Amino acid sequence: MIGPLAVAIHVLSLALAAWAFVEFFRHREPTRPLFTGLGVVGVLVAVQVVALVVGLAGGHGPGEGGEVVTLVGYMLTALLLPPAGAVLARMEPTRWGSLLIGSAAVIVPVLILRLGQIWNG
Repeated sequence: MIGPLAVAIHVLSLALAAWAFVEFFRHREPTRPLFTGLGVVGVLVAVQVVALVVGLAGGHGPGEGGEVVTLVGYMLTALLLPPAGAVLARMEPTRWGSLLIGSAAVIVPVLILRLGQIWNG
């Protein structure tokens, strides 16, 4: 687990969520910068997931089999959530699309936090 990258994901994702929620309350549809922000968060999450996969392949990480399965589940969810949020927001080009982006951006830090907890035991 890359600690500074996890912190960057938390900060950027929560800032994006705040911005998306402001846009939602202002009755504005998601704009290109919101989608770009979600894409940046998605790329950072992908880098973190690749680092975790490399660590697992190297024999690091949780020791128990059940913990590894849980870790892989969280990795897949964290990896797929930003693109899924973007697709759903594109399908809903109203203020609700901004809410979808904000919701995805709020969930990502929780997933990264949980990945760190499982990784460190």
